[in-house]
Amino acid sequence: MDTMAQPPPKAAAATKRRRVLTAPPVWRELLLVVLFYTGYTLTRIVLVQDGTGPAFAHADQILGVERYLGLDVELHLNQTLLSVPWLARAANIFYATMHFIVTLGVVVWLYRYRPEHYRWLRTSIMIATGMALIGFWLYPLAPPRFLHSEGFVDPVTALHSLGLYASDASGTLTNQYAAMPSMHAGWSLWVGIVVVKLATQKWAKALGALYPVTTVYVILSTANHYVLDAVAGFALVGGAAWLSWVLYVRHPEPIIMMRARIAHGIASRVRRGAGEPSPGHVPSAAAGVTAASGATRSSYNSGRTSQPA
Repeated sequence: MDTMAQPPPKAAAATKRRRVLTAPPVWRELLLVVLFYTGYTLTRIVLVQDGTGPAFAHADQILGVERYLGLDVELHLNQTLLSVPWLARAANIFYATMHFIVTLGVVVWLYRYRPEHYRWLRTSIMIATGMALIGFWLYPLAPPRFLHSEGFVDPVTALHSLGLYASDASGTLTNQYAAMPSMHAGWSLWVGIVVVKLATQKWAKALGALYPVTTVYVILSTANHYVLDAVAGFALVGGAAWLSWVLYVRHPEPIIMMRARIAHGIASRVRRGAGEPSPGHVPSAAAGVTAASGATRSSYNSGRTSQPA
């Protein structure tokens, strides 16, 4: 009976360590990003609830909680922003564009210059974004700019400015009641974590720290989100980042074993489909896992690439 030679433990460990610490092929990541974001966007649209009653009821709940806690600063920020038209126009453009441009730019930078951190950080933002869809579904929420009776004003319509929902088409093709949690806030925190942790230049770290603060100010003052939206977005991304770090860096054994099992299962099905006999000896998925784990953590702590920010 044929047997399949098992690679030496050190070789298996080194192979698994490289897979954890190196970035995947760029074509696969591009395809993954396109498919994930398309699915995320389409799902947001599909999750629009029948009628807007629940969304406005939830808005009253959020404002009630914030007033009780003394966190209802949105109206003051909105009125202050509108008193400075040029700043309001800049905030509208920032809200419409930076959410995508900055996040995508940091993903590319991370892939190119910090590949040893790419997998766990990419996975963290995908987990958080996927989980956010549950919030959009279970808790539709009308943004403050829809609450004219409370005194809120949409700076995009008031100033006839460029903005994310400036046209009827853009408003129709998005779910404007997907506000809880705020992924503008969540993604900005993710960007801040990446840049502050991994950039080498002090000015880059400073920008990374300021970016989430600026984003939160913009989403509140333009009346697109509540304070609790931002808190929920921060909590979601922070939790997802911690979970991903534990799985990929602190204790990568489950990830390594899962990949080995999936790869073996696919290979077995291909062999069966080709009519080839199954090998009599199947290499253990856990071979070299312990060594790979130690090597992974060691490389994570000492193998950072010294590249300019």
